[in-house]
Amino acid sequence: MPLPTPILDDRHFQDIVDEAKKRIPHYCKEWSDHNVSDPGVTLIELFAWMTDLMIYRLNQVPDLHYVKFLELLGIQLKGPEPAKVPVTFWLSAPQENAVIIPAITEVSTTQTESQKSIIFSTDIDFHIHPPQWQQILSRKTSPEGQKGYAKHNIRRLEAGFEGVEIFSSVPQENDALYFGFENELSHHILGFDFDFDRAGGAGIDPSFPPYIWEASTGRKDDRWETCEIALDETKGMNVPGRIHIHLPQMGKYAVNRNKMFWVRARIKGISDEEIELGMRSYQKSPRMQRVSVSSWGGTIPCTHAQIVAQEHLGQSDGTPGQTFSLKNTPILQRKADETLLVKIDSSNPQKWSEILDFADSDAHDLHYTLDSTTGELRFGPSVRLRDGTIKLYGAIPPRKAVLIFERYRHGGGEVGNVQPSMINTLKTSIPFIARVVNHRPAVGGLDAETLEAAKMRAPAMLRTRERAVTEVDFEFLAHQAAPAEIDRVKCLQPKPAAGGDVIPGQVYILIIPRVPYPDAYIEPEDLKLKDELVNKLSVYLDERRLLTTHLIYQKPAYQWLSVHIKLRAAPDFNQNEVEQNVLAHLYHFLNPIKGGPDNNGWPFGRNVFISDVYQSLQGLPGIQFIRSLEIFRTDESGKVRGNAMEEVEIVAHGTAASSIHQVEFV
Repeated sequence: MPLPTPILDDRHFQDIVDEAKKRIPHYCKEWSDHNVSDPGVTLIELFAWMTDLMIYRLNQVPDLHYVKFLELLGIQLKGPEPAKVPVTFWLSAPQENAVIIPAITEVSTTQTESQKSIIFSTDIDFHIHPPQWQQILSRKTSPEGQKGYAKHNIRRLEAGFEGVEIFSSVPQENDALYFGFENELSHHILGFDFDFDRAGGAGIDPSFPPYIWEASTGRKDDRWETCEIALDETKGMNVPGRIHIHLPQMGKYAVNRNKMFWVRARIKGISDEEIELGMRSYQKSPRMQRVSVSSWGGTIPCTHAQIVAQEHLGQSDGTPGQTFSLKNTPILQRKADETLLVKIDSSNPQKWSEILDFADSDAHDLHYTLDSTTGELRFGPSVRLRDGTIKLYGAIPPRKAVLIFERYRHGGGEVGNVQPSMINTLKTSIPFIARVVNHRPAVGGLDAETLEAAKMRAPAMLRTRERAVTEVDFEFLAHQAAPAEIDRVKCLQPKPAAGGDVIPGQVYILIIPRVPYPDAYIEPEDLKLKDELVNKLSVYLDERRLLTTHLIYQKPAYQWLSVHIKLRAAPDFNQNEVEQNVLAHLYHFLNPIKGGPDNNGWPFGRNVFISDVYQSLQGLPGIQFIRSLEIFRTDESGKVRGNAMEEVEIVAHGTAASSIHQVEFV
């Protein structure tokens, strides 16, 4: 049972007024008019109001003590987390030389009369290189079913002197057209200017061609990665036009014994769902008359932050415990080159180091603390010891020393989680850059921690003490390691089963990452774990786990479910609106992040019953009655597996997730 919070005085305004009026007959019997219009009653209410304010302030004392206790434990409010997003910089035209986009280049959303622009900055220097095209190959299938490579003449194709069939006469699955490059073109926009014979490429739907573009990654386990197509004017390689693709992180790979950076257009296998949507196979290979390759831009990681450089804080007066304030807040997590410079004389300025507290500092340590939320910079204090001596916890800048903060970033917060195509303004002019745009939503932005959140975090901090022993410890510390990237964490330690062997100390960390729109349908791709997140967790938890603990990071076993429901809309309700409401509710309810009975994500290991779905739909406006409701298992692509089920079993390391639901009106 939690300890009751004391209310030092539970009286309110009306209680004080009533108590004062009760005393009137005792102290002033001739006072008989107690109406609100009486001047005496007005004075009573005025003093009651002032007393009520004093009581309110008095009742804040327990909260003040709680805050001071948190400060004693070294618990501070966490600063905001900045949103991150890849932003594409488009060239006005292909260039013969490399175009440099320096780090901290600022881009932003459009400023309106009611809303300021949201500014992002590039994280790295980026060079848009012209492609060094070295080879072009075709992989074709012989009549005997053997795959082989055919090499083409680049110069004749660039000049338009040679027409070639890029696939087999009747294209087969995995036939491909390869482009080999000497230089790395990671995250570039690669443009192909094609001239195709209009008589080739027969048999397909031009709006839904059966090929994909891929780039070599250099990884052993996953050698090719699909490229996003930004533009395709060729109508399935049937007419002259341009194709622009976004390249991923590339690596060298050997094709036909030539190790280069490769990009290919490959004939894919057509699934049943794609056949229903209209995708058809080639009956005849496209014939290429001419091709040229060029770079049209690049995609750069950006962070919701503004950069402030060389900010003067003032001069030191030489006393311990001095405080200074940075102008812009909140301040983001500092990097290695974001530190304080102390200039004493004409010599080079000293670089001071930021620390969490002064507990281990002595008089020679060039240390300071910085509050990310308030921007307060503080130097070490001096403390009088029992023997009368004074001890300095950290060095103090000498008198008249000039304090300069070399560089820092400010910004962050949920306001930075902007939608696609919102970032469209280049704040810093760069030659040959025509426009910028974000094709993906910005994610990861979190506001600064509130006091109530810190109060809830304090018991967990006391329990774990930065050590991971129990399952709850691992879950709490994993959230602390990457709060902007993780939504849910579940820790499981397998128990010995009958006849089975379990490795001692093996612990599974199941991670559900944050997604841009968790209330809607979640793409399976958004729930995959990124290597960067796993590496961050591994570094953080390895410092805090027991030596004998072996951690395994993986995603949960998602059970994809599709609900088919037949219902009748209530009179005076639009069927389209009812359908959208029902679908939105189902995607929210069968959801690993926001779903379940408590809206905290579908519980791990809890089976899904058809009665759960019926109960969740009760009271939804617009439904007159439900004729039938069926639940099906599906795979990630949404394909139904098996028959309808009354109960769907969820394993202990799994959770429910929505596939495509269907609503039918009767």
